Amino acid sequence: MCSVLSRAVTLLATFACLVLAPAAYADTDPAKPKAAAKDTRELLADAGYQFSLIYIGEGLANISGGMRTGAIYTGRLDLGTTIDLEKVMGWTGATFHANMFQIHGDGLSRSYIGNLMLVSGVEALPATRLYEFWVEQKLLGGRLAVRIGQQASDIEFIDSSYDDIFVNSALGWPGHAGINLPSGGPSPPLSVMGVRLKADLSEQLSAYLALFNGDAAPPGPEDPQIRNPHGLLFRVNDPPWWIAQLKYKFDLGATKLPGTLTGGGWYHMKSFADQRYSADGLSLADPGSNGETVWRRRNPGLFIVYEQLLMRTAPGSDKGIAFFLRASASPSDRNLVSSYIDGGFLFTGFSDRLPNDRFGIAATYARISDRARALDRDTQLFTGTPYPIRDYDAILEITYQHEVRPGFLLQPVFQYVAHPGGGGVDPYDPTQSRRIKDGVMVGVRTTITY
Repeated sequence: MCSVLSRAVTLLATFACLVLAPAAYADTDPAKPKAAAKDTRELLADAGYQFSLIYIGEGLANISGGMRTGAIYTGRLDLGTTIDLEKVMGWTGATFHANMFQIHGDGLSRSYIGNLMLVSGVEALPATRLYEFWVEQKLLGGRLAVRIGQQASDIEFIDSSYDDIFVNSALGWPGHAGINLPSGGPSPPLSVMGVRLKADLSEQLSAYLALFNGDAAPPGPEDPQIRNPHGLLFRVNDPPWWIAQLKYKFDLGATKLPGTLTGGGWYHMKSFADQRYSADGLSLADPGSNGETVWRRRNPGLFIVYEQLLMRTAPGSDKGIAFFLRASASPSDRNLVSSYIDGGFLFTGFSDRLPNDRFGIAATYARISDRARALDRDTQLFTGTPYPIRDYDAILEITYQHEVRPGFLLQPVFQYVAHPGGGGVDPYDPTQSRRIKDGVMVGVRTTITY
């Protein structure tokens, strides 16, 4: 397995070096190398090969509250390729895509704050792993697309086009899904095997349906990222997870401001542990219970996404002030988070001198389920201690993304983390009676894209 991964890493790195090589000597000869770099990429694209390199590096600090104060550096290198199989081998309408992560550094949430919705979508255990590996076939003149292979769900499902600026993980793949689904669901850093169908029913209406393997990692007590360390398990035998959505595009007002409304649901066919009761009907906090969790069959969820451009900076421009809102819900008895909502504003094109700079402000709110709260009250009752009753985990994020030059972004970020761990007990409190304090995170993200 490791040798396969090493060969994949070597192959992708070789391709990346081939594409990046002209840029390495671009300053030595102002005329020829720049033209060579452009020609190399254009020639590869014309032949059907596209390569990408993205490096995200973050220096983040928890300056107040949380489990403890401190700072970390974390980074993720993403090497990818997309191949037009029609150009390469005559396979009409087919595309192949693969990418891999090299993740390094510590995580601020896991080591310092203790919140459920990680302060960074890059945070993960250090690893070199294959992420996506799929083939897509377009049919019916491109109106139907079928994708098969190892893939993620966060790019197309429960997604907004206005949330990609934000650093917090839940403002990418929503916290409701990331907290409740096995291994966090198909989202960074773990993807799963699956089949996805996308059908453009009209210019305004698109339908999505996917069947994913229900877990990225095999059963076990360790972190799922440890149980699937390199992304090479390609599991297909777990109870599946279905997800479907309808996306409707529309224009609002006389100026035709674009918006979309998306609604859908999911259905996981695995059994989920009850948040309060044991198999003998007693509370899991009751010393007299057998301690074996009762299992609830299946797990459904519903969600809705609304996004809207509110104002243009200029007639016909796609820049201006935009808004998004997402909400979702699942049964209380088998989920730690029973309801979730997030939303925010994105400001773009507000400076002629800095046309690609962006500013964003957003918030998330994950409500701890009634069944999990009841377990905390039971713990108070049976232990006789003022054990904290969890209620919610929430984030406020403010960030500004500055384009230093094309392909290089500098992004300061601030997050206020309310009730980390849902307002749970501080693991460093010897009395086990105090909540984790609200945290304050500040930091800088840099993104290099080629």
